[in-house]
Amino acid sequence: MNYPPLTTPVARELISYEGELDIIAVGAHPDDVEIAIGGTLASLVKQGYKVGIVDLTDGEPTPLSPSPEVRLQEAKKAGEILGVHYRVILPLPNRRLFDSFETRVELAKIFRKFRPKLVMGIADKTPLASPDHWQAMQITDAAVFYSRLTKWDEFFAQLPVHTIKGQVWFPLGLRSANQASQENALFIDISETLEQKISAIKAYETQFPPAKSQLFDMVSTQNKAWGAASGFAASEMLYSSSPLGTKNLMHALFP
Repeated sequence: MNYPPLTTPVARELISYEGELDIIAVGAHPDDVEIAIGGTLASLVKQGYKVGIVDLTDGEPTPLSPSPEVRLQEAKKAGEILGVHYRVILPLPNRRLFDSFETRVELAKIFRKFRPKLVMGIADKTPLASPDHWQAMQITDAAVFYSRLTKWDEFFAQLPVHTIKGQVWFPLGLRSANQASQENALFIDISETLEQKISAIKAYETQFPPAKSQLFDMVSTQNKAWGAASGFAASEMLYSSSPLGTKNLMHALFP
């Protein structure tokens, strides 16, 4: 079967950076990361960390966008609002994104090149929304593993191996009722960056026109509810694969 060509034939660096990154966040489409953890990324930038975003697809076609270039410009603007140091769109197909050897390698090459300490990825399926999100989770998990595998350099453009020390996941479903009960949940204070996050989401004018403006209230309400539960004005939630500990109980309880 012949499929139409990819809308983005090559990887597109929207925000360029030379050097190593501390954190890379991975989404299936432009706007995924902003909606889920835009406030966390903006906070990390303010704390002095080098932060990158990888979008596995360009999100096109999409109903209200006039062209892929418009969506890319929106993603660039959103990244600049958050202050991230690097943003790239990989040449993988929206709506037919699948976990495969090739997709794993494309992302692992980014990890090997920028050598992050922490990778943040989508946490789970999003029922009634894009199945690309679930595929992106599997691709990200595998790419973290592929990044450190030796004796396989020919698949990774001879980039040196890199072991990623930490990985966390972020939920995307705004309507899931049981997210806050997830084991090993970690709540991040975004009290000072919530408005910055909302501004970054609003940069996607073709995705969230006035008729969809309720999304901004939904995101803000969810973050404020998580904040109330965790002792902040607003929070975002991450999941860890294992329980998190601390050497300083008082700092952990009273940040």
